[in-house]
Amino acid sequence: MQGTDILITNDDGIQSEGLTALKDALSSLGRVTVVAPDREQSTTSHAITLHRPLRVEEVAHRCFSVDGTPADCVNLSINGILKGKPRILVAGINKGENLGDDVTYSGTVSAAIEGTLIGIPSIAVSLVTRKNFKFEAAAAFAKRLVEQVLKHGLPDNTLLNVNVPNLAEQEIKGVEITCQGKRIYGDAIVEKVDPRGKKYYWIGGDQLGYRDVPGSDFDAVNRKMISVTPLRLDLTGYDAIETLKEWEI
Repeated sequence: MQGTDILITNDDGIQSEGLTALKDALSSLGRVTVVAPDREQSTTSHAITLHRPLRVEEVAHRCFSVDGTPADCVNLSINGILKGKPRILVAGINKGENLGDDVTYSGTVSAAIEGTLIGIPSIAVSLVTRKNFKFEAAAAFAKRLVEQVLKHGLPDNTLLNVNVPNLAEQEIKGVEITCQGKRIYGDAIVEKVDPRGKKYYWIGGDQLGYRDVPGSDFDAVNRKMISVTPLRLDLTGYDAIETLKEWEI
């Protein structure tokens, strides 16, 4: 299985319609291998499974399910299943947006981060909705973007985070290169009591809105634009270095 061109994964699981739509769209660009979680792994971020063995099942030709996280899937693909690096990795199409601070929680984005760490040009693609999914525009754009990345490459330590409005292709106004926006989260915690009298909690995570930042990913999708945000792996706060040097530490 040397020389695989395109690796696809996600965090919604191997049965996701978004994964199928992405695979169908990219199949004409090269050999596609799918390695995805065997169940939903949303909001697992960049978790890697170290405390137990992982099991892999080939559920169809060049299509593998893994009982682990999206980052596990990428790592296993390169170091176990494929025995080599693909030319590009695409994670998605995610059922739900990954805008602003969402990227720190997202298994989809983290799969692209893992690919970038390994040295593979990587893209995360998400659909901005939680219901009535229309994958056609996102799949078509993913194909166009993959063609461009294969042609031009990506800067070192940089991945692309793509968010597509849940609209028909003719309703989308265009494509915009954006910065990462800022989500405003709620603090909803639901406390209940189980039948044995013990308390338990649901973390609600209500989304109250976002900051109005022109040129951000939120701004673009709200104007019916496809948002493409380049994300860097270097999290250093360079503007704080000189300030910290002045501390007596």
